Amino acid sequence: MSPTTALAHAHTSGLVDLAKEFDETKVSPGILGFLVFAALGLAVWMLLKSMNRHIGKVDFDDRAEGGAKRP
Repeated sequence: MSPTTALAHAHTSGLVDLAKEFDETKVSPGILGFLVFAALGLAVWMLLKSMNRHIGKVDFDDRAEGGAKRP
């Protein structure tokens, strides 16, 4: 048996062992979890885009109150 064949056999037997250990009663996020996560990511991206647009509109005067205007 060549090393490649032995490695492939060990890998497939490992997958069979994992399949036997799989418990169907465990909960996984599935497509609904992905959609919720994607929606949250999209909402954060939109909020950051809006925040940058609003911050860009701010006219900031760097003079302190009552202080002299810088040259």
